[in-house]
Amino acid sequence: MQVDEATVRRIARLARIEVSAEEAKGLEKELSGILDWVKQLDEVDTSAVEPMTRVVDQKLKMRDDVVTDGEIADQVTANAPMTEDNFFVVPKVVE
Repeated sequence: MQVDEATVRRIARLARIEVSAEEAKGLEKELSGILDWVKQLDEVDTSAVEPMTRVVDQKLKMRDDVVTDGEIADQVTANAPMTEDNFFVVPKVVE
């Protein structure tokens, strides 16, 4: 895929970076090379490869889905400047 200077400038604007005319010319070649390399990956047949979430096949530990408060609310709010019934007290910000 060929990247032109207008595309380089658009990408630079989206990335909020300033690119000189000389840099834009160099980036045209670099970005085109990167996109050509990525296009080569389309040639690899991955139809027999199962999707995976990690390199090592590992079963996740399951636990009961039980709702608790952790039973440490007093420890959680211990360093708060103001608390009331184990809740944080904050100044009102909306009128």
